[in-house]
Amino acid sequence: MINLPLAGTGKTIAIRPSKIIAVGLNYREHVKESLSFGDKAHEMPTEPVLFAKTPNVLISPGEPIIIPAFIKDYHFDDPRTDPECELAIIIGKRGRHIPAEKAFEHVLGYTCFNDVSQRNIQKSDPSGWFRGKSFDTYGPIGPVVVSHRDIGDPQRLAICTRINGVVKQSGNTADMIFSIPVLIAYISKNFTLEEGDIIATGTPSGISPIRPGDTVEVEVEKIGVLRNPVAGEP
Repeated sequence: MINLPLAGTGKTIAIRPSKIIAVGLNYREHVKESLSFGDKAHEMPTEPVLFAKTPNVLISPGEPIIIPAFIKDYHFDDPRTDPECELAIIIGKRGRHIPAEKAFEHVLGYTCFNDVSQRNIQKSDPSGWFRGKSFDTYGPIGPVVVSHRDIGDPQRLAICTRINGVVKQSGNTADMIFSIPVLIAYISKNFTLEEGDIIATGTPSGISPIRPGDTVEVEVEKIGVLRNPVAGEP
């Protein structure tokens, strides 16, 4: 469980999702970029690409992203772990088969999310993306939750990743292939969304690797900066 401030209220929110549903390949330039990393997406997706991250990934701002020691046992030629800046939706009201036009009625608020990904395992594991996306600490979240009422238009927010102060990813939520209402409608058609669930809405192009000793910052306009150091597991 992670406790985050609810911006402008003096209150905190317990982030304790029953599930984290992440959206892959939701920015056009990232779809093109993903081809160079071995993805099989040769054209723009015609419906949202969903995968799960388990709640054990969640860590607070300032906590270290820990790269597992056992990765060395695979002897990858180029072991690679990447951060991914994402706008996260926090669900505020349970729903199934939510119409897109009513999607925002089910949103509590928004925050920054870092979809940390171990690329070698993500691309080679027969089960798909799940394992390489769900190691402990591979989901920093924060620093605050901004309510839907206060965010303005969530589809007009600048978003970026910095590694050691250098911008690596830079985009805008306007560039999403599938908008927030469409995502909520589609996901709730497949699974009941429970209060507290998290939807991570995808990442723009520019993904770059991190190593122990680095500092990663994910920033979303109107929300703030999510900052975490990177460490290797002893």
